[in-house]
Amino acid sequence: MTVHTAGPGEETGAGAAEGQVVLVIGGMTCASCAARVEKKLNRMDGVTATVNYATEKARVSHGEGVTVQDLIATVEATGYTAQEPAPPTLPAGEDTPAPTAPDELRSLRERLVTAVVLSVPVAAMAMVPALQFEYWQWLSLTLAAPVVTYAAWPFHRAAFTNARHGAATMDTLISVGTSAAFLWSLWALFFGTAGTPGMTHPFELTITRSDGAGNIYLEAAAGVTAFLLAGRYFEARAKRKAGAALRALLDLGAKDVTVLRPDGHEEKLPVEELAVGDRFLVRPGEKIATDGTVVEGTSAMDASMLTGESVPVEVGAGDAVTGATLNAGGRLVVEATRVGADTQLARMARLVEDAQNGKASAQRLADRISAVFVPAVIALALATLGFWLGNGAGLTAAFTAAVAVLIIACPCALGLATPTALMVGTGRGAQLGILIKGPEVLESTRRVDTVVLDKTGTITTGRMTLLAVHPVAGTDEAEVLRLAGALEHSSEHPIARAVADGALEKLGTLPAPDDFANVPGLGVQGVVDGHAVLVGRERLLKEWEMEPPADLGRAREAAEAAGRTAVLVAWDGEARAVLEIADAVKETSPEAIRRLRTLGLRPVLLTGDNEAVARSVAHEVGIAPEDVVAEVLPQDKVDVIKRLQAEGRSVAMVGDGVNDAAALAQADLGLAMGTGTDAAIEAGDLTLVRGDLRAAADAIRLARRTLGTIRTNLFWAFAYNIAALPLAAAGLLNPMIAGAAMAFSSVFVVGNSLRLRTFRAG
Repeated sequence: MTVHTAGPGEETGAGAAEGQVVLVIGGMTCASCAARVEKKLNRMDGVTATVNYATEKARVSHGEGVTVQDLIATVEATGYTAQEPAPPTLPAGEDTPAPTAPDELRSLRERLVTAVVLSVPVAAMAMVPALQFEYWQWLSLTLAAPVVTYAAWPFHRAAFTNARHGAATMDTLISVGTSAAFLWSLWALFFGTAGTPGMTHPFELTITRSDGAGNIYLEAAAGVTAFLLAGRYFEARAKRKAGAALRALLDLGAKDVTVLRPDGHEEKLPVEELAVGDRFLVRPGEKIATDGTVVEGTSAMDASMLTGESVPVEVGAGDAVTGATLNAGGRLVVEATRVGADTQLARMARLVEDAQNGKASAQRLADRISAVFVPAVIALALATLGFWLGNGAGLTAAFTAAVAVLIIACPCALGLATPTALMVGTGRGAQLGILIKGPEVLESTRRVDTVVLDKTGTITTGRMTLLAVHPVAGTDEAEVLRLAGALEHSSEHPIARAVADGALEKLGTLPAPDDFANVPGLGVQGVVDGHAVLVGRERLLKEWEMEPPADLGRAREAAEAAGRTAVLVAWDGEARAVLEIADAVKETSPEAIRRLRTLGLRPVLLTGDNEAVARSVAHEVGIAPEDVVAEVLPQDKVDVIKRLQAEGRSVAMVGDGVNDAAALAQADLGLAMGTGTDAAIEAGDLTLVRGDLRAAADAIRLARRTLGTIRTNLFWAFAYNIAALPLAAAGLLNPMIAGAAMAFSSVFVVGNSLRLRTFRAG
C-alpha cells in the first residue's frame, strides 16, 4: 500500500497550510466499511475526510494539531489499516498501487475455485431429487463444510473484526446468513430427522411449511458463498480494470534518460535523478524523459499516447516538449524545465486520481444509507423471523425467510454505483486527453446550455500566420515569398516570423540577405540576390517614394477590413504584393462548433480583439454575429460570464490564458486548454490536454455519459434492494437464489460502469 501526498509544485488549495493526505485503506469490504472509516475520521478535531470504497482511499484534510500517525491510529482503531505517507516518485508511477493487489485476487480466485468445485455437487443433489442416493445428505455436509469455513473465511473474519468494534457491515450479513444455514443443517442432521438414510429433499423457489427437523440448507450455505465469492472476485477484477487507465497513464513516462554533461560526455541515469536545467539527449524512437525546451535539433513528436492527437507535431530549437511523448524523427537535445511531480504527466495523473477520490452528492446519499443499512437489515430479519413464527408458519419457513433477508441485502451495489463509473469515465478521459477534476463537475455538464469561447489559442492557433499572398499582375507568388521571406527571416518580430515561416513551408530554403536593417515601427529593408527589398507598412514604401497600385490598395483595405494585418512587399523601386497576416483559425474549429451545437449548446465568442477581427473569425467557424462579444478587457471577461448567468443561462467557458482564469472559475463549467497557462488549467473543471476545440465537445459528451451511467447504477441498486427485501421477507425467495441475485447486483453495477471504456471521441 502507498499514499499520495502533495508533491513539489502541487497545489493543495486553501487547506495547504493545514495539510492534506491521501491514505490507502486496507480491509474495507463494502460501502458500509467506507462510511464507518469516514465517520470516525470526521469526528476528529480539524479533520475533513472523504473515503472512497472503490479506490480504497481516504482523502483527508487535517489541522496542525493532527498528525498523519493520529489519522492512521484512528483508522486502525476502527478495525482497518492505513499506510504512512511516502514521497511520490512520479512520473514513473511505480509506487502507485493497483486498486486491488494481485495477492488479494489470487486468494479470492483460490477460494472461489474451491467453493465452485465443492458447491456444484451439493447444489445439484439438493435441486435434483434423482441424485439423492441413500446417504447423499452426509456427502453434502462433507463437501459444504470446506466451503462454509475455508472459502467463506474472508466474510467471517471481517464480520468478527467489525463485531469487535461494535459495527455490522455487509460481511456481517453474509457471515450470519451462511453460518445460520450451515448450523441449522448440522442440527437437522445430528438431532433431527434429516440424517435418516433415504431422506429426500425437493428443491423449491418458494417457502413450504414444515417442522424443519427434516430439512437441510447446505446448498444455500455453499451456493451463497460461491455466488458471493464470484461476485467479489469479478468486482475486484473490474476495479483493477477501472483503474487501469490511471496506471497506464503513469507508465507512459520514460524510465531512464541520457544526460549530456558540460564536458561533453553522455551519462545514462534513472529519470528520477534528472534535475531542472539538465540537458538530455533524445534519439529517434525514444520517449521525452520530462518536460523541457529543445535546444538543438529538429524532429516530429508523436503525442498520441498523451493527448490523443494522431498527427505528429514538428519541433525545433526553442519549442517546448512534453514528457512521455515519442520522438518520431531526428536527434534532439532538450533542456529540462520541469521534473518529477511538476511535469504535465504527473499533473494529469493527480487530476485523474483526485477525480476518482471524489464523491458526487448522490453518492453521499448512498453512503449515508449504507451506514444504517446493515443494522436495519438485521432488525428486518429478526422481525421476519418473529412474524412467521407468530403466524404459525413453522420454524423452517420462518428461519428460511429470515436467512433470505440477511443474504439478499446489498449495500455494496449502492457503494459502487458512483465511484466505479467515475473511475472508468475519468480513466477513459485521460486516454483521450480529457481530465475531469471531480464528480461535482458531472452535474454541471448536464445543465450547461451556453458555451463561451475565448478566441486566441482556443478557436485560433494563438500565433501569427501567413494566410494569403496578393501579387500584382506579372509577379510570381513564389518570387514574392522568396524575397520577402529571406528578409523577414532575419527579424525577430512576430509578423516577420509569420512571413518567414510561411515562405519556408512553401519553398523549403531561403537565400541570405545583405545590408539587412530594421526600420522601427515600419518594417525591414535589405538586399536579396541583388534586389533592394522593402517589407512593411505602406508608409515605409512612401518614404522611398513608392506608391502602391490600385489593386494592391484594394487588397490591403480588404485585409484590414477582415481584421488582418496587411504587409506590403516592394523591390527594385516598385510595390509588388500584399501579404495577409493573422492569427489563423484552427482547421478543426468549425467542426468543433458544429459538435457543440449538436449537444444543444449555444456558442459565444469572447475576445479582446477588435470587432472586425472577432466577426471575421466568428463567420469562419459558424458563430452568429449576435453571439460575438469583442474588445473586452481581461478583467471584464468575468462580467460577461456573470451577465449571461443573470439571464438564466448555465455557462461553460473554454479558455487557455492567464486572462481566462477568472472567467473559467466564474463559469458553471470551466474547460481549460492544456496547451495554455497553469493558471487557466488550475481554474478549469475540465482540462483538455489537446489543443483541439473538438475535445471540448468530447469532454462534455463523456461527462454527460458518465453522469448517466452513475444515475443508472444508483437507480438499479436502489430498485434492487427495494424490490428484493420485501420478497425475501415474504418468503418468496430461496436463500440460494437470493445470494445469486445479491452477487449479480454488484457485478451489474461494475459491468455497466465498464461500458464507458468503449467511449469514442468524435
